[in-house]
Amino acid sequence: MTVVTDDTLPVTTRAMRDEMIVFAAMAALLVIVPWSGIYPFFVMQALCFALLACAFNLLIGYGGLLSFGHAMFLGTAGYCSGHALKVWGLPPELGIIVGVAAAFVLSVVTGYISIRRQGIYFAMITLALSQLLYFIYLQVPFTHGEDGIQGIPQDHLFGIFDLSKPTVLYYVVLLGFLGGFLLIYRIINSPFGEVLKSIRENEQRAISLGYRTDQYKLLAFILSGTLAGFAGSLKVFVAQNASLTDVHWSMSGEIVLMTLVGGLGTIFGPVVGAFVIIAMQQYLASFGQWVTVIQGGIFVICVLTFRRGVIGEIAHYFRRSL
Repeated sequence: MTVVTDDTLPVTTRAMRDEMIVFAAMAALLVIVPWSGIYPFFVMQALCFALLACAFNLLIGYGGLLSFGHAMFLGTAGYCSGHALKVWGLPPELGIIVGVAAAFVLSVVTGYISIRRQGIYFAMITLALSQLLYFIYLQVPFTHGEDGIQGIPQDHLFGIFDLSKPTVLYYVVLLGFLGGFLLIYRIINSPFGEVLKSIRENEQRAISLGYRTDQYKLLAFILSGTLAGFAGSLKVFVAQNASLTDVHWSMSGEIVLMTLVGGLGTIFGPVVGAFVIIAMQQYLASFGQWVTVIQGGIFVICVLTFRRGVIGEIAHYFRRSL
């Protein structure tokens, strides 16, 4: 009889097994949050941004494409979901679908415009498109300008789950986050994900092997933007508003910061980074405008001491120890 040990497993299989163990532990910790005494609104908000950062990481960490405009997908989905829920009176599940569909359409259009450029040119085009949408949303009537869409109803999901109850809403947001996280994990570890990584490492070699790299990058951009929109639709139920803050360029900067602090190109890094940044905003709010300065200082420290991000450094340490 053959005994299977860690040493006999392929490196990829062993890594995937370890990642599933970490995922199970993370899911178990998140499930018990309502009984742990932690403020649930903070965790729900962090979960929405964690999913957003994971979607962004799919694009930059595995596709090598730096977008400075990912806030446009978050904000667009939030506005469309909020309008559908409050003005059209749609149920939550349809409101989420409207927001995700809007983010999908926007990602197709903006991706088609920007994906043929590389490096800083790609980043600047996404930033320009995001700023263009910001000024459009500032003027169009359905967004209510600087006031935003306030008092968005939570209602009953599928006519059963009352989202006005914090515990019910928490578990709905948690399921949405876990589902989106697993989808991203599956994409990364699929043949499509492997081609995406090869494009990141050496695009010219991928082209020489016969891959149409622009199509792969466009699909990665669409997937990332759509998942970011899903995070924006979930966030609407947590905050019960949709505002210009979610479309502003500074929000795109925070998304980049979350990903870098946690660990670029790591599956769990963006989750840790999102919780770190949202925790700072939550618990350092008494410092007012100095929160930004403190965040900048912590970011500098992370860059100097954790060049691969928090999770990236931990993973590197364990790889070196084996």
